[in-house]
Amino acid sequence: MALLSNEVVLRPRFRMTLEIPDQEALTRFEENPTEDFVISRVNHHVFIRIPKAQQHYWSPQLHLEIEPEKEDTSSLRGLFGPNPNIWTLFMFGHFGVATIFIIFGIWAYSNWSLGNDFVIQVAVMFFMLTLWVVLYFLGRMGRDAGKDQMHLLYDFMRKTLGLED
Repeated sequence: MALLSNEVVLRPRFRMTLEIPDQEALTRFEENPTEDFVISRVNHHVFIRIPKAQQHYWSPQLHLEIEPEKEDTSSLRGLFGPNPNIWTLFMFGHFGVATIFIIFGIWAYSNWSLGNDFVIQVAVMFFMLTLWVVLYFLGRMGRDAGKDQMHLLYDFMRKTLGLED
């Protein structure tokens, strides 16, 4: 599946044009009961999740936004991502690392301009840089751990919308 081959992003996205009106596409998700996935809809947004019993820490969810384009076509935008609570924690970690890095960078510059020792501040900055790289690779590992479930979500979406090849 080409949409998952991007090696840089942690939250893969895709876009396609549907040959059906938006309301019909949205209704197909509501009228397709399944025990394999948890489906919820809010306006033009559809969220497809793995059931709790089958979830693991890195289980993805698929967020679809379906909007009208022309009379008989609609635009679908999809975003794979982790559980929102996990994503918030993950972004909080990145924000914390960046904040500490900036604070120690300012402190190191101040000590340098005053002619004081600034080795500890630079060491903490390098540690924060290392920690940021570790967080990035943890995110990549999480995405890879959920890749099979991403394929299941994507295939279910295509089947529901009648896009099977």
